[in-house]
Amino acid sequence: MEKLSRVESDIKNHRELKEKESEIETLIELAEEEDAPELEKEIKKLIKDLSRRIEKISFHLKLSGEHDINSAIITLTAGAGGTEACDWVDMLTRMYRMWASNNDYKTEVVELVPGDEAGIKRITFIISGEYAYGYLKGESGVHRLVRVSPFDSSSRRHTSFAACDVIPKIEKEIEVEINENDLRIDTYRASGHGGQHVNKTDSAVRITHNPTGIVVQCQESPSQHTNKKTAMQILRARLYEYERDKQREATQRRYDEKGEIGWGNQIRSYVFMPYQMVRDHRTGVKVSNVDAVMSGEIHPFIEAYLEKHV
Repeated sequence: MEKLSRVESDIKNHRELKEKESEIETLIELAEEEDAPELEKEIKKLIKDLSRRIEKISFHLKLSGEHDINSAIITLTAGAGGTEACDWVDMLTRMYRMWASNNDYKTEVVELVPGDEAGIKRITFIISGEYAYGYLKGESGVHRLVRVSPFDSSSRRHTSFAACDVIPKIEKEIEVEINENDLRIDTYRASGHGGQHVNKTDSAVRITHNPTGIVVQCQESPSQHTNKKTAMQILRARLYEYERDKQREATQRRYDEKGEIGWGNQIRSYVFMPYQMVRDHRTGVKVSNVDAVMSGEIHPFIEAYLEKHV
């Protein structure tokens, strides 16, 4: 039914584009025959609207990968930089969640490990909606921050790193064989920033897949059963992606060969000082409005990555 709905939507879009095209052609003929320059403004507006729709549909055509239409599972991990790196993970989390909100996607946090002093050591969240993975798949890699640290009393400039891992959320129809004997399942009390919302029962779940060493955790729900179910979904997605990576010799493997979360591995740099610039090292795209980027305006980087890799 989902596939049928998408096909019907594509057909509807195509018909509407053809209708708009015919409407514009009719107005142009009318303007020429009756010498009606007042129609020029209306024609220009219709052409502009049509061009925008065609541009949007053309961009969607780039999202033709096997799982591009799926929701995305994002894991952010603090690297070199200590407390500053944990704060950087917090900032990136906000950036991606604002991007999701701006594009009518929903987010759900399934794992959160707070930093020792501030920020977040590691977080996993799901961005739900069609093509979320297709848009965000190019965000995987190391993200570098350069700024004057608010945690440094001497106001010195610091460089921090965080790793972003993006995988598609694999739905139930995707079969991944998991041997129960290969799993180690641990329960523990959910961690948090304190207060009345911290769990007092062992509801959080950690699942370790022994053959690959992949570990997934979930602590979002007060129900241990719900957390285990979500953790198994994420494990299934990561195992599927793990096997796909093994088959792609030209692709850097996420789990065994990802590299250190530090110097030399960054895909993008966010510089707050001594100047303001966000630069993607793979595509060369530069944006000087750092505040806009940190508020979720990352479309220039997404578009450039898809243009280069499709």
